[in-house]
Amino acid sequence: MDNSRLKYLYLIILSLIWGSSFILIKKALGGENGELVLQPLQLGAVRTMISGVILIAIGWKSFAATDKKDWPWLAVSGLLGTFFPAFLFAYAQTEIDSAISAILNSTVPLISLIMGAVIFGISFSRNQFIGVIVGLAGAIGLVVAGMESHPDQNYLFAGLILIACVCYASNVNIIKKYLQNIKPLAIATGNFIFIVPLAIIVFFSADGQSIEFTDSRVQESFLYIIILCVFGTVAAKIMFNKLVQMTSPVFATSVTYLMPVIGLTWGVLDGEFFNLWQGIATAVIIFAVVLVTREKKKA
Repeated sequence: MDNSRLKYLYLIILSLIWGSSFILIKKALGGENGELVLQPLQLGAVRTMISGVILIAIGWKSFAATDKKDWPWLAVSGLLGTFFPAFLFAYAQTEIDSAISAILNSTVPLISLIMGAVIFGISFSRNQFIGVIVGLAGAIGLVVAGMESHPDQNYLFAGLILIACVCYASNVNIIKKYLQNIKPLAIATGNFIFIVPLAIIVFFSADGQSIEFTDSRVQESFLYIIILCVFGTVAAKIMFNKLVQMTSPVFATSVTYLMPVIGLTWGVLDGEFFNLWQGIATAVIIFAVVLVTREKKKA
């Protein structure tokens, strides 16, 4: 399949995988009875460690072939694209719904476009700019509708999601600018080689050794974490790195405009509320994806 079609296939698959990751984080944290099964730091650390073991096992040879001069950028990419967001999302979802997390995540393309133009000198088309603004308007509409239907939630924690979005936007521009010629598997593996030691430190600092692995609730949480690691981190990271190299940061991050649709669907199935205004805002977001991903000859 040629790249012009393959990029859309990647976009759809990534939206399905990452759109489902928010509900997996919610389930892994547990806490339906008011007490969390795993703490956010423990969840983020375990997710990073398991994903790292898998990636290093399958991608060590690919990483070993990279030039040492690229290692600092691989380390920074790992911190911004994986390490910090894993903890930020886990903490945020102790206070706000998984669907709202998915919605807020859709600000990544706008942040990516601004950072790419101002800091990294990466060009974008007029359609992409308009699409990003329209998509952001749809995302804001979703948040406002969510706040009206969930007035009891602490939306200050939404700030953690926005910080994670800045991390994601920085990472995608770094990949495009400095890691363009490195294999996607090597990028993903290199990321985790540098952040797994940090995750181990966080795990023990968060009293991870005291987790009761014989507890059925903990075992269920780890099942969700493993699914999240295999699909939401390992497979998706490799695919996303490839998508960034094939297209542009704005196109690649437009996956976050489709993710809220998947996230909201899972949220509704799990008992989270969804109203008419959220449906309208979701339609606006889908329209924005069409604008952002449309080909233009001149940037």
